[in-house]
Amino acid sequence: MKVILLQDVKSLGKKGELVEASDGYARNYLLPRKIAREANAQAMNEYKNAENSKNFKIATQKAQAEQQKKMLEGKKFVMTAKAGQGGRLFGSITAKQVAEEIKKQYNIVVDKRKVVLECDIKEFGTYKAEVKLYTGISANIDVQVTEA
Repeated sequence: MKVILLQDVKSLGKKGELVEASDGYARNYLLPRKIAREANAQAMNEYKNAENSKNFKIATQKAQAEQQKKMLEGKKFVMTAKAGQGGRLFGSITAKQVAEEIKKQYNIVVDKRKVVLECDIKEFGTYKAEVKLYTGISANIDVQVTEA
């Protein structure tokens, strides 16, 4: 019997999947406990609509990430900081500050965990950073630190 899972089932599949289960298992366990629903015509139609919606959302997010990559790729972000003698900064430039600078200049919201710095920024200079926009899509940027 074909069923659409409403919850994750350990030996069968994940939520939202269309799976084949034995008739007895489906009728006596899955359906009464509302873990799955029978894949009749209406349920199959809803399943196909949900799949199409999910695929459209993924395609839209991917296209948006590609567009953002084109905007950010190779750009230089200038950050200012105070430093002591020898060009050593008081503190450091963090991924959070880089993400805020990206938002300020290009109005692109990037999570600070998606900004990967090649090393800790504790001195003046130019550093490479990677901004992960979507799975498999990332932009390489330069972060230049100057004196305030």
